[in-house]
Amino acid sequence: MRIAIAGAGAVGRSIALELLESKHQVMLIERELANIEPESVEGAEWVHADACELASLEEAGLESCDVVIAATGDDKVNVVVSLLAKTEFAVRRVVARVNDPRNEWLFSDNWGVDVAVSTPRLLAALVEEAVAVGDLVRLLTFRQGQANLVEVTLTQDTPLAGQPVRSLKLPPDSALVVILRGGRVIVPQADDALEGGDELLFVATSAVEEDIRAALGY
Repeated sequence: MRIAIAGAGAVGRSIALELLESKHQVMLIERELANIEPESVEGAEWVHADACELASLEEAGLESCDVVIAATGDDKVNVVVSLLAKTEFAVRRVVARVNDPRNEWLFSDNWGVDVAVSTPRLLAALVEEAVAVGDLVRLLTFRQGQANLVEVTLTQDTPLAGQPVRSLKLPPDSALVVILRGGRVIVPQADDALEGGDELLFVATSAVEEDIRAALGY
């Protein structure tokens, strides 16, 4: 894929390096000349421009990008970049960094954001995920569809142990997408048996999250 990243600070450069390792084409857009360091991400295309200016994005060829990542340290900039990417250039996927959790309400599909990533919320979720066996933890929100990636870790003595996946009575608007077991990633099949300690990842709407917990006996 061709991916544009607005903001070439430490976060933007780190994302670019990861994407380049996966053989994607990456364009870094940076307003501050002092942050233009092509040698730090040699495989990327560097553009010295203001990502909030429509003309600059047109010149950079944003319409040719499959994904835009708004990764600056300024939430206002990230919202504007997201809106321009979606409404003016019809970019298929827009991912935005949320720096201040108080601004999360802005990062919605109304502002062109498909996925909002809040570092404080994600860190808190990962802490919860590590200690809260049996609790439902929201890991990520997909704004466009109003769905969430949520995780539940089964207790070691769960009554579901040995039961097949098809026995789960999950609510509508939810799907079990992955089972993490030890070091394995399992794409669940109907006849796969559940085990104590399994980490179950679901995609679901907010309205049915409590129903998922109930289906798992929590």
